[in-house]
Amino acid sequence: MSSQQASAAPSAAVPALVEPAKEVRNGTVREASVPPLAPRVTRGTLGDIPFRNAAEAPGDTVLSRKRPDGTWQDVTAAEFAVEVSDLARGLIAYGLAPGDRLAIMARTTYEWTLLDFASWAAGLVTVPVYPTSSAAQARHILQDAGVRACAVENVEQARMLSAERGNVPALEHLWQLDTGALAQIADAGRALDADAVTRARAARGPGDVATLIYTSGTTGRPKGCVLTHGNFFAEVDNNIEFLHPVFRTVSAETAATLLFLPLSHVFGRMVAIGCMRARVRLGHAPSIQTEDLLADLAGFRPTFLLGIPYVLEKVYNTGRATAEKMGRGASFDRASRIAQRYGQAVEEREHGRGKGPGAGTRAARGLYDVLVYRRIRAALGGSCRHVICGGSPLGHRLGAFYEGAGISVYEGYGLTETTAAATCTPPLKPRIGTVGWPMPGTAVRIADDGEVLLKGGNVFAGYWDAARQTAVPGTDEEGWFATGDLGALDEDGYLTITGRKKDLIITSGGKNLAPAPLEDWLRAHPLVSQCLVVGDNRPYITALITLEPDGLAHWQQMHKKQALSPAQLAEDEDLLRNLQQAVDEANTLVSRAESIRAFAVLPEDFTEEGGHLTPSMKLKRDAIARDYADRIEKLYGSR
Repeated sequence: MSSQQASAAPSAAVPALVEPAKEVRNGTVREASVPPLAPRVTRGTLGDIPFRNAAEAPGDTVLSRKRPDGTWQDVTAAEFAVEVSDLARGLIAYGLAPGDRLAIMARTTYEWTLLDFASWAAGLVTVPVYPTSSAAQARHILQDAGVRACAVENVEQARMLSAERGNVPALEHLWQLDTGALAQIADAGRALDADAVTRARAARGPGDVATLIYTSGTTGRPKGCVLTHGNFFAEVDNNIEFLHPVFRTVSAETAATLLFLPLSHVFGRMVAIGCMRARVRLGHAPSIQTEDLLADLAGFRPTFLLGIPYVLEKVYNTGRATAEKMGRGASFDRASRIAQRYGQAVEEREHGRGKGPGAGTRAARGLYDVLVYRRIRAALGGSCRHVICGGSPLGHRLGAFYEGAGISVYEGYGLTETTAAATCTPPLKPRIGTVGWPMPGTAVRIADDGEVLLKGGNVFAGYWDAARQTAVPGTDEEGWFATGDLGALDEDGYLTITGRKKDLIITSGGKNLAPAPLEDWLRAHPLVSQCLVVGDNRPYITALITLEPDGLAHWQQMHKKQALSPAQLAEDEDLLRNLQQAVDEANTLVSRAESIRAFAVLPEDFTEEGGHLTPSMKLKRDAIARDYADRIEKLYGSR
């Protein structure tokens, strides 16, 4: 059997939805698992995918590449395979051998995905580096991974890494993508025979390392997660089958997605591979600035999107602000309540607990579809009907709203160590506010202390040991990976994440609190950018809040306070009154002992550059607590 045959794509048939098997102890579900929907790949690698696509469907569009004038040029499976082969041959001509590491430091672009697949076709291991990384961060990754070649996007990155060449002795090649480096690499391989790529592909298999992805690390140095080709096959093949309405064309519009998540992160990477595997048209959006992204969405018209809650919160809040400017804020609020009611009724019907939306709700939804919901869908390109969301909880309120507005949100949960999603909302069986069932082929266990444990073919090979040039196992003897997250399984096997184990706050009165629910609720408010809940070894809970620039600008305009400085706004009584209302709403989620008693508004936001956020937008709690110690002390000194 050839590797191409062994790594055949998942079938196009609609799979049966298999409910989780559950293990109950002391009346509580402690474990849930779902068998795989896709067979395990036993031969071949991710580098085979472009060539299989070209052999099976050469004329199918697999990518669209943005032209300088903003229009999109389709790329067929046959065309992409030629590009991959030419570039892979060039990498081999430069002396790179199977198993060598090649780093990529760039935004989300067509060239990123092309170089990724070409590297795998040449038998290499790719190592993502966040494009916003500092010299020290990039140097650590290049050193630790023993990178032999690196491709960067622009001259600033090239200069930064050129200055580090003396500290990275293994680095032999440094290429700059925006000066035509990929064409240069391909030209270098013209003299090699085409079989050179075939031989390199044949030298690797599912058990070999595909990539080293370094965790962003809220504390300490990032660790390299070793993900194999088999990990990605297990992840994407089961994803494609499980999320059939998303990855398969089930309407008149061909399935397509515009990727704006960083390819340095496992979520974006998994999506790119999944789209190539399922032959879903894939586009890349390097800029997430609001105007740029909206223009790309309108031009590309994706049928589904992958995002983080921040994007959906931003779309909702922008829609609300626009309506308020037009004097229709109350109408938007009514539309929001109708959508939430409709979404909740749909959920109840799917679980057999109701008949679905009533006639009055359906009629009201039809009216507001023209006035409000269509504008929300237009902001996502106009054709989007599905969003896969991860990174942090979206929340029941927004999840129900988007369902009612005609966009199904599939919330998922996973880590770099699990090759992205380990759980996801099952199609046609949403349970809003949870992160869904175990993905097919995955098991979830809740430990005695509430920690979430995961097991399956998508769980990584281990953490990279630079000294031994191999992976150190990151699971226990049975294959369970301890996530560090706290959660619970309900009676049907749906998982809810309640916080991080290491972030658990224990007040001086002995009350335990996971800060994530409060922080997530407040972050969804249009005025709030970030929120850090504080209270460990303290008598009560407080919070530091930063302001969302777009929401703040709208608030200033509506209240005629454009002249106030950030420091003045942080003390403005009207603004503080609005934020207190948001805090009061968040406090309804918890008991009195767990509620936020006081908060401070900071005149500046938490940023990666300031050392307060990781590249994946997670809070660096220790750094924030250290740098704002005086503000935190004032919150307690005043009471």
